Amino acid sequence: MKLYINKIKNTFVLTLAFLTLSCETEFVNPNAPTDVQILSSRDGLLSLSVGVLQLYSTTGLRFIIETPAITTREAAITTTFQNMIELEDGGTALPNFNTNIEGLWATMLRVMAMCNDLIENVENVPLEEGTKVGILANAQLFKAMSIGALSQNYEQVIVDPNLGGGAQFVSRIEGYNTAIGLLQQAETALLAAPISTEFDDAVLQGNIDLLNTVRTYLARYHLFAGNYEAALQAAGSVDLSSVSNFRYDLLNPNPIWARVVQNNTPNFKPRDNFGLPASLAPDPNDNRLSFHMRNSSETNQNGLPIQELRGFYSLDTQPIPVYLPSEIDLIFAEANARKASPDITQAVNNLNIVLTETNDRYGVNASLPPYSGEMTIEAVLLEIYKNRRAELFLSGVSLEDSRRFGRPEPSGEVGNFSEERNRNFYPYPLRERSNNTNTPTDPTI
Repeated sequence: MKLYINKIKNTFVLTLAFLTLSCETEFVNPNAPTDVQILSSRDGLLSLSVGVLQLYSTTGLRFIIETPAITTREAAITTTFQNMIELEDGGTALPNFNTNIEGLWATMLRVMAMCNDLIENVENVPLEEGTKVGILANAQLFKAMSIGALSQNYEQVIVDPNLGGGAQFVSRIEGYNTAIGLLQQAETALLAAPISTEFDDAVLQGNIDLLNTVRTYLARYHLFAGNYEAALQAAGSVDLSSVSNFRYDLLNPNPIWARVVQNNTPNFKPRDNFGLPASLAPDPNDNRLSFHMRNSSETNQNGLPIQELRGFYSLDTQPIPVYLPSEIDLIFAEANARKASPDITQAVNNLNIVLTETNDRYGVNASLPPYSGEMTIEAVLLEIYKNRRAELFLSGVSLEDSRRFGRPEPSGEVGNFSEERNRNFYPYPLRERSNNTNTPTDPTI
């Protein structure tokens, strides 16, 4: 990611190292700034805001995308690393010390802790109003996104980490509602005062439309929490011409490229047909197939057909969208089909925008005819699910989607590669269980 921050560039690494290692063994560096110095200065808060963005968009996205992709068959392993073997085998034997399960949990808690520091200290530092709004809204957004990522993958979550141990767990739905509350606060702040040029230049660098990102994630989490009318309202507030991307550079490369393409030593590759079963196979003319992958006759060590990865992960510096505008159309479609008084006609109209699209700014174009199936809730929802798998392929939402759309339950059998998903939720990481007596019992599957 391009982190050319001028005055605060030299303090960033020290800031991030201090905060992310604070719960481990500490080695005193007399030249490093203290947490008090970091959190009580303008440069420190801007530096920490950059750190939040970098940690989430590199290490965070690696775990957010890769982990459920293996579980839901979006991707198949191409390595003998034990963590990947465990994920693909799945079932009741998936250990709580799996490094992906540990990494996803720990990285999101780190981002949340950094965001908490920003939220709690921004009012204590003299700042231009637009800079204060930017720091606060950005921290609320990334804390919400981190809580949301946990809620997509774990049955219960932590919404306020306590680095000393003893953090409380809440249900994943309460997690979504907490994230929604944070996003609503961010939206209110951004509507009251625009972010300053100072904040945008130092942190966002014109890459992220903060207000529309907040509104998109509001729509997403309302949908996931079952708040369908609120999801429709939030989706309607998003400017579909807006663009938000995570940017990368040679020092901070695209994290999925680094896992699949770098040095020609892939850890996984995409499954054919977006990992969907034969009964849901996409139309061969669906242009999203060639956008996301290049055809191959290869299979992995478990006999699963795999393809070459394309899409947003072909190059080391390739940007990853923070959201796709077409997700909003799919949220409209699903919420209209699920709300108390379903509107199937409108749901299909929203779905057809995605099916017939030919000019998506990112090139994710199905270029297919309109929906012609049965006009029933069940049939339309199934078509929406198929299109979410194609449109939002390898974006981190597949496990949430698989459960929400009632796809077949996993048996718990280890190494049953015919199942659409091999887990419902992940076990709580061993490190959390060892240090927090509030950790719940692991879900059975």
